[in-house]
Formats: sequence, structure tokens, C-alpha cells
Amino acid sequence: MKSERAYKYRFYPTPEQEILLARTFGCVRFVWNAVLRYRTDAFYQRQEKIGYNDASAFLTQLKKQPDTAFLAEVSSVPLQQCLRHQQSAFKHFFAKLARYPRFKSKKQRQSATFASSAFAYRNGEIALAKCQEPLSIRWSRVLPSAPSTVTVSQDRAGRYFISCLCKVDAESLPITPKMVGIDLGLKDLFVTSDGKRVNNPRHTVRHACKLARAQRQLSRKQKGSNNRAKAKQKVARRHAKIADARLDHLHKLTRQIVNENQVICAESLAVKNMVKNRSLAKAISDVGWGELVRQLDYKAEWAGRQFVQIDRWYPSSKRCHGCGFVMESLPLDVRTWDCPDCGTQGIDRDINAARNILQAGTALLAGAES
Repeated sequence: MKSERAYKYRFYPTPEQEILLARTFGCVRFVWNAVLRYRTDAFYQRQEKIGYNDASAFLTQLKKQPDTAFLAEVSSVPLQQCLRHQQSAFKHFFAKLARYPRFKSKKQRQSATFASSAFAYRNGEIALAKCQEPLSIRWSRVLPSAPSTVTVSQDRAGRYFISCLCKVDAESLPITPKMVGIDLGLKDLFVTSDGKRVNNPRHTVRHACKLARAQRQLSRKQKGSNNRAKAKQKVARRHAKIADARLDHLHKLTRQIVNENQVICAESLAVKNMVKNRSLAKAISDVGWGELVRQLDYKAEWAGRQFVQIDRWYPSSKRCHGCGFVMESLPLDVRTWDCPDCGTQGIDRDINAARNILQAGTALLAGAES
């Protein structure tokens, strides 16, 4: 059975390719915003829902107008793919899986998707439509197959990336009897049910001084000047360095967890609600709980493992994993406690929670299989 996976690489465009990519990004952004405005106005003014076919016809008329003749300077495939992405965004919105699609800004990450008809993949090289030379890609690993689509992007730090969607054969890891429960935290990134603690590297704190210096330099630059644009990119590069370090650390940890355990149990957290706490918002955003759980989810599926999340209201910290007694209250500053029911002393709050999460997760799996 084959599945689709995306492989992301960095590349370095030539000056000519940079100009073409900038035009492509701008046209994709323009089409997205124009069609989104057309859809929104049609609904609020005429109570009319615009589908993909109507949006495609609107794009055809848009290309014929003299003021938007620049849309013909780039490949038409990324513009059409833009409409497909917007249709998916509205589908998720009406299914209450996402919020209403937003307008795109040139200050944010830029991207354009090319279908197989708009690029060539030969001898390990990718050439985009209307490009004279193939892209200079830094291949960190060989693609498993010819890509069906490629997405070219530029982040706010000015770096270029290409994501190749390929079909791969599903490969499950050998079955192992090990199971683990994971309790997420701030002091420790997480604590496992077998007592292992993984420290929180606090990536933002480690780069706080350099980031603050770059932000002070940016604040002193005159708005609209070239020096301000350079200073802004320095801040973006510093943020990108922090994000890359966090992502790399999480990838290594989640890969190790999935490789070693057949069943992985974690708690379900409402991170968006938790960051409303002003005193903890920065620390919660830096630790990356949501990304950690997301990686565990898809990597477990790829490897044939079982990943389950328990209810967020489950009293994992206040419940004694030995006898099941639940404390009425357990403040955050209490790290160890004694069970008044079974008499167990020195219960570690985090390890106890991880063990309870493992028990609850395996119970959920057993109920689902019965």
C-alpha cells in the first residue's frame, strides 16, 4: 500500500530565478486575495456561494483585463492550484475544522504549488516552468519516487525551500511490547511513565539576548528605509534559527519515542486556551506541545504504532496510580504528595501523571478493540 509524503529541501535560486519566483509569489497572492474578495462579496451581497468552477471562470476573466495582464507572465498552473487550495480551505471552514480563510500578505511566508505539468524532474534535478536552469537544491536524501507536485516557498528570513510530494511504500516497524505514557510540562518538556525526564531546552531563552539586540536595532531604523528592511530580515533570521532548533529537537525526540514503543499515550491539551495566561504564554509557545503531539500522531501512523490521547479533563496528576484515589485539589507548587487512601508516600506528581495517562490510554484502546 502506497501513501504520499512530502520531502522538504532548501535551494538557492539564481538571480533570474529569484525574479521569476517573486513574480509567481505575487501573482498567486493576488489571485488568492481577488478570488477570496469575490467569494466574500458574493455571499454577503447576494447570498451566493461560489464554487471552484465559478472561481476558475472568474480567474479566466481576470486574465483578460488590461490591468491584470501581468498574470500571464508566470505559469498558469500555480494560479490554478491556488484556487484548489482555497476551495479546500472553504471546505474545512464549512466543516467547522478551520476558521474563515484570510487574505495573504507579502510580509508573510510566500508559496506556490506546481503540478506535474509545470515542472520537469530528470536525473535528480527539478526545473520549474519558464525557468531556463534547474533549481540548485541541496539534496539531503534521495527522493523515493518522482514527485507528483512540488511547492516552492520563501520564509520571512528570505530562505527558499521546495517540498516534493512523493508516493512511498508503507513500512511498519517491528512490533515491540513496550508502552509509554507521556506527561507534558514546562520545567521538563515531558516525563514518561517509566520515570524518564526530558529537559525543556528553552530555545527562545537561549537566544533572547541576540533577539532583543536585533529588535532594538530594528526599532531605531526609519520606516520604509532599506536599513529597516535589512534589520527586519535580521530579526526574521533570528526567529528562524529558534524555530529550526525547536523543530529539530522535537523531530529527534518523537522519532526515538515511536521507534521504542508500540503504544504511546499522551494527554490532550487546549494550547490555544492555555496561551491566554499572560504569565505562561511565552513559555508555552516556546515548548512546542502542539508540534510534539502532531509529530507523534503521524509518525506513529507511518510506523504502525498506536497513538492515543486521553481526555484533557482526566485528573492524571491528582489521581493515585496505585489505588485510584483522587485528591480534591493539588496546587502546581506541590511536586510530591502522599496518598491518604493507600498510604503511598512521596508520589512524584509528573511520573504519577504519566503512569495514569498510560493506564487511561490503554483502557481506551482496549475499549475500542472490544
